[in-house]
Amino acid sequence: MTSAPHFTLTPGAVPGLIVIEPRVFADDRGFFMETWSARAFEAGGLDVRFVQEAHSRSARGVLRGLHFQQDPHAMGKLVRCTAGRVFDVAVDIRHGSPTFGRWGGLELSADNRRMLWIPPGFAHGFQALEDGSDVQYKSTAFYTPSAEAVIAWNDPDLAIAWPIPAPRLSARDADAPVLREHPFIRGRGTA
Repeated sequence: MTSAPHFTLTPGAVPGLIVIEPRVFADDRGFFMETWSARAFEAGGLDVRFVQEAHSRSARGVLRGLHFQQDPHAMGKLVRCTAGRVFDVAVDIRHGSPTFGRWGGLELSADNRRMLWIPPGFAHGFQALEDGSDVQYKSTAFYTPSAEAVIAWNDPDLAIAWPIPAPRLSARDADAPVLREHPFIRGRGTA
């Protein structure tokens, strides 16, 4: 565990993932917290440059993912849930990684205010646990449609324990290949 001003950074379930808990200043008027600070994150060992931010809203049961961008457009993401609750997942797809194919997941919510740092080389997805769940994430690379790829959310080798068994999916996410058969990953590691 590392502490930086206004943040506590804790290693996640897979090396590279970092759970970030902001210090919250609350009183009867509401609360204030920093959600990102280059100085504080650098002090905690995260020296990253964000170039884009995205925001999604999902109904209960919606599952988005597992998405990633291929090199040289791989992106790191700082993910947080600003309304509702989501089960957030990151899968290690880094070439040569000893944890290739391992995943880490945790609940992010407006109440717990946790954030998850997902470095480049991970696929990312989440499932909304209640209606009106908003997810915001900063990324270290620009969205590049030609580099985007998806891994099957229900890959049996990954065996991700999604909380809601019958998710609502986009057509693209429903038809995604499993990790071992993925054309952009095949031969890079073993799950």
